[in-house]
Amino acid sequence: MYDTPLTVEQLLAHLAAGPAHIAELTAGLSPAQLRTVPSHDVWSAVDVLAHLRSCADVWGGCIATILAEDHPTFRAVNPVTWIKQTDYPNLAFRPSFDTYAEQRAELLAVLEPLPPEAWSRGAR
Repeated sequence: MYDTPLTVEQLLAHLAAGPAHIAELTAGLSPAQLRTVPSHDVWSAVDVLAHLRSCADVWGGCIATILAEDHPTFRAVNPVTWIKQTDYPNLAFRPSFDTYAEQRAELLAVLEPLPPEAWSRGAR
């Protein structure tokens, strides 16, 4: 999937489906299960959610700036570094997931009505 370019419609469909897919995969799991690391070098569900929320924080703001400004320049911020400035890894999964789902809905509300030419905007 990563080597295959997605159409705008495919991208929007993936973004829209994400929260429901995560909800389905985590339904019925206890807080302890959501924090369990399945094996070495594998993240828990809470860790994955913390990463997704950090990506939404970092890149969501970039998207808004790209749409508002012509060719903005950003200082690189790594979502893994950003996590350290948040309490996301320590939050209970369900309320944190609800916030993530709201972030995703807000992103889709910005992206879905964009005209085709807006998808080619860029930044440095």
